[in-house]
Amino acid sequence: MIFTSFFKALGQIGDKRFRKVFWLGIMLTFALLIAAYAGLLGFLQWIGARDILAGVVGDASWLGDVINLTSFFFMLFMSVFLMVPVASAITSMFLDEVAQAVEDRHYPHLPEAMNVPFAEAVRDTISFLGLLIVANLLALILYVLMPPLAPLIFWGLNGFLLGREYYTLAAMRRVGRENAKVLRRKHAATIWAAGILMAVPLSIPLINLLVPILGAATFTHIYHRLDGQKSARYAPSSSF
Repeated sequence: MIFTSFFKALGQIGDKRFRKVFWLGIMLTFALLIAAYAGLLGFLQWIGARDILAGVVGDASWLGDVINLTSFFFMLFMSVFLMVPVASAITSMFLDEVAQAVEDRHYPHLPEAMNVPFAEAVRDTISFLGLLIVANLLALILYVLMPPLAPLIFWGLNGFLLGREYYTLAAMRRVGRENAKVLRRKHAATIWAAGILMAVPLSIPLINLLVPILGAATFTHIYHRLDGQKSARYAPSSSF
């Protein structure tokens, strides 16, 4: 079921709504990283970094250029680690459109889904991004302590987080947030296994940027395969 759902999602990757969400997420991610770089430069200027360094090495006209260049390469280095989680989190705000595209093509008989308020989507995005970054930073300790197991830890941790996020997204459009949590606990093992399938491509540059799109589409199929026909017994709730 998991692989069938994944290949159905992969077969729809050329959908114009998939492409729209992908490029929107990438553009917003770059805009955010650029804004973060500008903020870093502003912070260094505010604390008087140039004056502090001048007091150590003496007054030199080249200090400003060194600070700018160093901060640029620092942000470039950090973007390697932040690009995927930031892109995943930002794209999550728009994944409702991906789920709708899947349902329009494969489940056209369904009634209209509940809309997730944009404010709630933003809140979920910030929460997901924070959890993703903190969890992976903490996992660095395990990577150092158990290097041979690092890939398995990475896939297991991110598989859990991605599965939790994308299944909830797919289910709550149909049964509301609270009932989605009930279903998520019911199918925890399946959701985690499917999440690991989504986490494996995170290790592949460029391909990893497609993970949010494929994840949302795959878990929409998984939700309907597991509970789509039985969700009527869960009273739909408009509370998110």
